[in-house]
Amino acid sequence: MWTSKDATSKRTPIHVPRNSCNDVRNQVGAIDLNRPRHVNHPTSTRPVRKQLDHSAHFHGRFGATYFITICCQRRGVNQVCLNAASSILFETARRYHVSQRCLKLLLLMPDHLHMLIGVPGDAQLSNLIRNFKRITTRIANISWQRNFFDHRLRHDESLDEKAAYIRANPVRAGLIAEGEEWPYAIDARDLNSRPEASISRTAGD
Repeated sequence: MWTSKDATSKRTPIHVPRNSCNDVRNQVGAIDLNRPRHVNHPTSTRPVRKQLDHSAHFHGRFGATYFITICCQRRGVNQVCLNAASSILFETARRYHVSQRCLKLLLLMPDHLHMLIGVPGDAQLSNLIRNFKRITTRIANISWQRNFFDHRLRHDESLDEKAAYIRANPVRAGLIAEGEEWPYAIDARDLNSRPEASISRTAGD
């Protein structure tokens, strides 16, 4: 069971409510998705991973697919699987996908998220993630960790197998039973057909 630790070190279950997909299109649409911006992030005494260079431009990265993990500053607290926050994350991801066709899968966990994305054209991975975090921080008030984890899928790695691994995260965390559908996930195949209806259905409305 996914739990958090309170001030008295007692471990209590985190309640993850089902989403009701609010209409946040106007909020997200008012922000330029492609505008580069440097964000001042709060300092933290927590140990962090060594910052990697995500900005390298070479031919091998163009069209590559990446497994991305972005964590919240506060771990063990449900900040993502909430009605308003998840709706904003879904709508932001949908707009990115409509404009750049880069999203393959987005799955939310209470204090982090996983994505499979393709880097289109000459776009930089770091800019895509930075803008996604900037928008969702501004609208949903989510404080993300400064860095993110990325793994570029090799030619011998199956996209379907990686997606299945990501989709199994809520089961491994004890949030749902095996065979249950996790409501906080978006698949690009759904977005390609009927994006708005798919988001509502996937979110558990």
